[in-house]
Amino acid sequence: MSAPERRPPDAPAEPDSKARLRLWLRLLRTTRTIEADLRENLRRDFATTLPRFDVMAALNRHRAGLKMSDLSGVLRVSNGNVTGIVDRLAQDGLAERVALAGDRRASVVRLTPRGLAEFARQAAAHETWIDRALGALDPGEAARMAGELARLADAQSRKDIPDA
Repeated sequence: MSAPERRPPDAPAEPDSKARLRLWLRLLRTTRTIEADLRENLRRDFATTLPRFDVMAALNRHRAGLKMSDLSGVLRVSNGNVTGIVDRLAQDGLAERVALAGDRRASVVRLTPRGLAEFARQAAAHETWIDRALGALDPGEAARMAGELARLADAQSRKDIPDA
C-alpha cells in the first residue's frame, strides 16, 4: 500500500468528507480496472461475458433454480437484462427452464450438468484472476479490508450513515 498523503504542517485541516471522497474514487478506479481485466479474460479464455458469468454464478449458488424475477433480484438488474442471457445459455445447453409444479405459467431457470461443469471451469479461472489482481495484499490485509467493506455495506443497507 502507498503511504498516506502528507500535507504541510501549516495547511488548513481538510474536512472528513475529502478523505471519504478520495477513498470512493480509489475504490471505483480499482474496481473498474479489475472488472475490465475480468471482462477481457472471460472474452479471451471462454468467449463469454461478465454478465453471462454473473448469471451462471447466481444459478450455481441456487442449484434448485430461480424464477426469472428472483434471478433479476439476486443480480440487481431488470428482468429484461437477464432474459436474453438466459435464452442464450439455454440455446447453448448450459441452462434450462423447468416448469413449476402447480403453476404452468411460471418456470425456474437452472444450470444443466454441462452448465455446472462449464461454470466450474470459469470460476476456477476467475478465482485465479482475482487472486492475481489482489495479490499485493496479504491474506490478513484482504480479510481486514473485506470486513470493513462488509461493515460499510451493512451500514448502507440499514441507512445508518449520518447525513452531513
